[in-house]
Amino acid sequence: MSAQCSLCRIALEDVSVVRGGQTPLQDVSMHIHCGQLTVLIGQNGAGKTTLIRSLLGEIPHGGAIRHVDDEGREVPRLRTGYVPQHLLFDKEMPVTVEDFLAAAFSRRPVWTGVSHKTREKVQSALAAVDGAELARRPLGRCSGGEIQRVLLALAIHPTPDLLVLDEPVSGVDQNGLKMFLDTVMRLKEQHHMAILLVSHDLNLVRQYADHVALLDKSVLIQGTPDAVYASPEFQMIFGVGARNLHSTRIHGAGRWTPRVSSEPTEEEVNE
Repeated sequence: MSAQCSLCRIALEDVSVVRGGQTPLQDVSMHIHCGQLTVLIGQNGAGKTTLIRSLLGEIPHGGAIRHVDDEGREVPRLRTGYVPQHLLFDKEMPVTVEDFLAAAFSRRPVWTGVSHKTREKVQSALAAVDGAELARRPLGRCSGGEIQRVLLALAIHPTPDLLVLDEPVSGVDQNGLKMFLDTVMRLKEQHHMAILLVSHDLNLVRQYADHVALLDKSVLIQGTPDAVYASPEFQMIFGVGARNLHSTRIHGAGRWTPRVSSEPTEEEVNE
């Protein structure tokens, strides 16, 4: 049986940010629902990072960000997990994955040893992201995809209501990419958590997203990937339509099929 979180949705209502005389975010209204993968897309400078920082409480904002349960009541405290794009660290440090996670899971200094209880927490967290074999590996010898799985293990302990992924698979190879995202989808289904992903990979978004919001300082359009990608707003920002993306829907009830090579249509010839 999947664990249900206490949250139903995060409601953003006319969220705006003004910094240094600039307005990187203006009147953003959207919902991030539990049990869904919501993806923010947009060009560089569209306000995606600003929106994430507002959600995480790192910068002040106007408007409201409300956390609401399934009966419409306010949730006073939101448990949030966060996976950044990169982890900056000295790869020559003699620190294992177990050491790294143990330092976060315990107040006890790692150099004094890892307790049996903390080691069990580490093993459980890694098992949840299919990374049990990484425990004794030096952190500096992990691949990009493995590092992101370690950060994901950290972000979901304890299980959050909202999981924020800020381009977590940028530069990760295809095998690591698929493993990471399949793990995220499994966690979403098991724990019914709300997940917000920022990504520039439009094919990836089409394969995995339940809901897409196209951002350009404000929300230009939002909805299913199919609807957003076919919209004039999407074509205005990216210069391509949904039919030009060669990807197949992997998760969820909706299914897309790959675009196969064929003779160009009359419409395409005349473009």
